[in-house]
Amino acid sequence: METRIIKSQEITDAVKKLFMDCNYFIGDDIMTALKTARDNEQSEVAKSVLSQIIENDEIAAKEEIPLCQDTGMAVLFVEYGDKVSVDGDFEQAVREGVRRAYDEGYLRKSVVSDPVFDRINTKDNTPAIIHTKIVPGDKIKITAGGKGFGSENMSQIKMLTPSYGVEGVKQFILDAVRTAGPNPCPPIVVGVGIGGTFERCAQLAKKATFRKIDTRNSDPRYAKLEDELLESINKMGFGPAGLGGFTTAIGVNIETSPTHIAGMPVAVNICCHAARHKSAEI
Repeated sequence: METRIIKSQEITDAVKKLFMDCNYFIGDDIMTALKTARDNEQSEVAKSVLSQIIENDEIAAKEEIPLCQDTGMAVLFVEYGDKVSVDGDFEQAVREGVRRAYDEGYLRKSVVSDPVFDRINTKDNTPAIIHTKIVPGDKIKITAGGKGFGSENMSQIKMLTPSYGVEGVKQFILDAVRTAGPNPCPPIVVGVGIGGTFERCAQLAKKATFRKIDTRNSDPRYAKLEDELLESINKMGFGPAGLGGFTTAIGVNIETSPTHIAGMPVAVNICCHAARHKSAEI
């Protein structure tokens, strides 16, 4: 297979569209889950909150305006074909796409250049966080999302050891959600990463929040664990907006990776109901 040349402008245009779209149009999987939750809720307050969330998302899509004021920090998962060459700087092309999306799309710019001392706004929501994986082929697949920090701040990671077992993993995940309480704007999506190293399991947890919530882990053991965790979380009673009800979470997604014989790292990345992500292949 010959190497395929992709113009950097194509990358920029695709990234711009992805970030505008993910901030305007909620995923079908999320909308379906919200409507199902509303129909199943017994609390009138919870029903009302879910109805308002659904109406908000419908208005955002119709008028093409942000569905939440926190339009997030730009995060991208890129599957980069090994038979692809970009006629320029890939990272700069992505950065330009983010810059244009947040400027032309009237999206809130929330990134500061230094995390501790200066904390000066970069004024274009860059730089983005880019996770790149080399895959076979002559295409580039980009999954982009704007991660709001009301929920990001509630995320946790813990370096468990194998002796904790499955019950220890479950307990840590449930404790993380219980500690978060109503702060991450429930109903939430819970992304869980298990395995790898310290940074790998955190990356997996973030990637898990980008997976459709109407899918299940391909390993039936983890699929069962996803269902068990979702049931336990919804018994906590925080409910929509933290005002009570059965719908604290609308999805729990688990991603795993091989790890060291002495370790069992677990990360919990919490995402609010405005679970913004879209994908495109170039």
